[in-house]
Amino acid sequence: MTETQTKTSSPEFRAAAGAIDGLREDLLRNVFAYRPLPPLSPDGRLVRRLPEGMRRAVVWTPHALVLFAAFLVMMAGFAEWEFRLLMGLVPAIAVAMTLVRPVAAFWAAMLAAVFCGVLGSEGLWGPSAFGAQVVVMVVVAARTRPRTAAWMWLLTLLFGVLLEGGDPSITAPLATLSAFALLVVAVVQIRRDAEREVTVQRTVTAVERDRRTLLEERTTIARELHDVVAHHMSVVAIQAEAAPYRVENPPPELEQAFVTIRENAVAALTELRRVLGVVRAEDYEAPDAPQPTLAALDGLLDNVRETGLETEKVITGAVRELPQGVELSAYRIVQEALSNSLRHAPGSSARVELSYVLGGLGLRVVNGPPRGLVKPSPGAGHGITGMRERVAMLNGEMTAGATADGGYEIAVFLPVPLSELPEQPEQQPEARNAAGGDAAGNADTVVLERDGRA
Repeated sequence: MTETQTKTSSPEFRAAAGAIDGLREDLLRNVFAYRPLPPLSPDGRLVRRLPEGMRRAVVWTPHALVLFAAFLVMMAGFAEWEFRLLMGLVPAIAVAMTLVRPVAAFWAAMLAAVFCGVLGSEGLWGPSAFGAQVVVMVVVAARTRPRTAAWMWLLTLLFGVLLEGGDPSITAPLATLSAFALLVVAVVQIRRDAEREVTVQRTVTAVERDRRTLLEERTTIARELHDVVAHHMSVVAIQAEAAPYRVENPPPELEQAFVTIRENAVAALTELRRVLGVVRAEDYEAPDAPQPTLAALDGLLDNVRETGLETEKVITGAVRELPQGVELSAYRIVQEALSNSLRHAPGSSARVELSYVLGGLGLRVVNGPPRGLVKPSPGAGHGITGMRERVAMLNGEMTAGATADGGYEIAVFLPVPLSELPEQPEQQPEARNAAGGDAAGNADTVVLERDGRA
């Protein structure tokens, strides 16, 4: 590697090249680009508190301030005895240009300083040129970024020192005042950008958290549905295998039909395991007991009462057996609602209402406000997200919100068409015993073991 290559690849050279590129990008490229100053947002923290009529005028405050500064610069130029119109108007035009072409306004302010220095009697930085240069740099820095402010300050300092014959004392007051003003603008900009970045990160984090919660709840639902469907398919396979032995001299067609039913049930179980097996973690163990239904709701309420939450159950309508997926989802919704009551309303009481209607099942869980010395635990809304996912899976409806007395209410309706209600076929005692006994455990494992593929 040659010495030239070493120098060109050194960090110092790359830093200098980056600085020059920054100067060209900020102050040399697109000098005359049209960039109008936008009005204030009507949704700002201060603007939105004003009346509607006043709000329409307040959003143009930055433009009014810039034009007022241009007016003051013009008045300072009019104080000159010679060429007072030009001495005030030329720097004021440079200030007004910051509203539409900020980069061009900076160079125009430099030219206005030369113009006033030639025509005026107070040197390069007369009152109007001095004021115009400071105002232009502040406005342009506020409209761009801190790096641009640093470049403008350095160029102004070099510009003043060179035109004044190398004497920095003449440009020192302008450099000092503009440095302080630009520093304040840079600090405000950095703080505003940091707040905007934090807001964006919080939004992204909240979205990702909700998405992760939704995926976890869907995974849980898929696991439970897998167990429910596998249980019923196992019962079908077992009953199809045992049916020919309960009929004396069954016809061959009937035996073949039951064989086909059993083969299809076993194939469905295998396919179910293959498709839904991806949702099970490696350490996940299938439950030994059947998935809970509304029949187990009393046990859940007893457990909740032992933790200190007074609960009451009210049932209206004719109690009947519902599809197992509906009963499982209803049980989980009540379970999650009571868990939320324990966390967010310690010391309160809860009421669980079940309404069996012709078109489905209605659920309502309402708790009172927290009481006692225990503080409520904060939550992220994951429980509500899971409940809504279960309700949406069954094409139901759900509302959740605070009550008038400071409590919380969850109301759910799960539709169950009459065609989906489980049938209760008449079975012989030995058939029911065979089906129920084998299905009570892990029935799908029994089927696969009989098939020789466990």
